[in-house]
Amino acid sequence: MTQALGAEAKQGLERSCADAANGDRIVSAPGGLGLERIEARFHGDAFEPHRHDTYAIGVTLHGVQRFHYRGALQHSLPGQAIVLHPDELHDGGAGTEDGLRYRILYLEPSLLLDSLDGEALPFVRNAVVDDPHLRDTLLSALTPLDEELDDLFVADFVAQLARQLRRHAGKPAKSTGKTAWRAAALARDYLAENAERAVRSDELEAVTGLDRYALSRHFRATYSTSPHRFLLMRRLQRARRVIAEGEALAEIAAGAGFSDQSHFNRHFKKAFGMTPGRWAALVKGSGATA
Repeated sequence: MTQALGAEAKQGLERSCADAANGDRIVSAPGGLGLERIEARFHGDAFEPHRHDTYAIGVTLHGVQRFHYRGALQHSLPGQAIVLHPDELHDGGAGTEDGLRYRILYLEPSLLLDSLDGEALPFVRNAVVDDPHLRDTLLSALTPLDEELDDLFVADFVAQLARQLRRHAGKPAKSTGKTAWRAAALARDYLAENAERAVRSDELEAVTGLDRYALSRHFRATYSTSPHRFLLMRRLQRARRVIAEGEALAEIAAGAGFSDQSHFNRHFKKAFGMTPGRWAALVKGSGATA
């Protein structure tokens, strides 16, 4: 997994502060929406003891991540997640001479509180968490790092992250109650009708009468996917139909609401298992690859 992530991490990450001598650097992702995301690469000690008023939740990608937290020395290995509670003192650095690479997001507590419906912030006692589900949820927001996160994605991501943090904090699973089928159907219809543009969470809140986090839970319970994913697939399906008409891929990407062709290619391949160029070649019957 680390090698695969490493190949993707090398693409499009030019907004960095790099140390030419050893490759140490911090790369910042497009910000906003209560989430700050970075990739960090370090050798030796990196951060002196400090604290911040956000959650710091990330995934170690390479090397050993070493840090002191709540009076104990912690070590995180590749594929493991780290969860640091707001206002807790900690430091950080590489635990071996091989260096360290990790991706992390800083989540404003207010954003998480909005999804908890009046509950207190979950406190995860174990700073290092070996949980593939939590890791994959985090990587959905951290890979690729140079891609902006849209409003619908963030709403679903925070809802999923809150559920997993509650579980690791030892809180019992929270029932969603009776599934709001009608609200989910209204959201689905609205997304289908507006699939060619960016739809915001506040629009769906107005249409359904549910807040964005409740809607995420009920939409998943109804359709086994998120509003963000449903909208993305409608765009991709439209693009796939237009490909058969021979339109240029760059124009198709723009028409389907993607920021650029690279963004389009990445999501198309994740959804259909091949690039749009390969699909176009097969549709035309040439058999050539992109």
